[in-house]
Amino acid sequence: MNGGDAPLSQRICLAAGSTAGWALIWSLGTLLRYRVEGWEHFARLNRRGTPFIFSFWHNQIFCATHFWRFREIGVITSQHADGEYMARIIRRFGYFPARGSSRRGSTRALLQLKRHLAGGRPVGFAADGPVGPVYKVKPGPLWLSMKTGIPILPFHIQPRRFWAGSGWDGFRIPKPFSPALVKIGQPFLVPSGQSAADWLPRYQEAMDALKEYCESYPWNRERRLEG
Repeated sequence: MNGGDAPLSQRICLAAGSTAGWALIWSLGTLLRYRVEGWEHFARLNRRGTPFIFSFWHNQIFCATHFWRFREIGVITSQHADGEYMARIIRRFGYFPARGSSRRGSTRALLQLKRHLAGGRPVGFAADGPVGPVYKVKPGPLWLSMKTGIPILPFHIQPRRFWAGSGWDGFRIPKPFSPALVKIGQPFLVPSGQSAADWLPRYQEAMDALKEYCESYPWNRERRLEG
């Protein structure tokens, strides 16, 4: 849906809904206490001026939007009404929305991200895509790495306390003042001429390792202090 072509009532709803979404992410995100591990992987690529392909799980969009704000990251958003809300929200956090989905406009969106990378700016992918299954990687980031020679930089964000949605991914909204672990993994590159499908197991393993590390993080000492 194009917001400019929508009836007035829909435009008002879009403006109000996207503003509320932005305010919620900004206010809760500001209250989080981030702990970051693996920042050196990001910093090394950043010092070289090398763009990269961020990879994370779909249910971490809330925290990731706040943590990586104002870095001109290109991300795919749906062409449907919910995608218009998300596009408006993330623009206010300094992201570039490429409109498309796994069912409509996916090739066009990938080409937009390819051009974004060619301009020296990073892009980001929900590794399990827009519809899941949850925690099962999709080949889009691998294809983009193979075609551009640009590395994938996986990360995981684990809030200590959060609300989980009832949808397919258990979408996570962090609770106020929660600590949140940001674990950034080793970057890796899919060589040109290789099959993206052949790299799916390695990609899955990298994402699973970050998830398992964060989920087993020893918050117990902090829990006793807080109690």
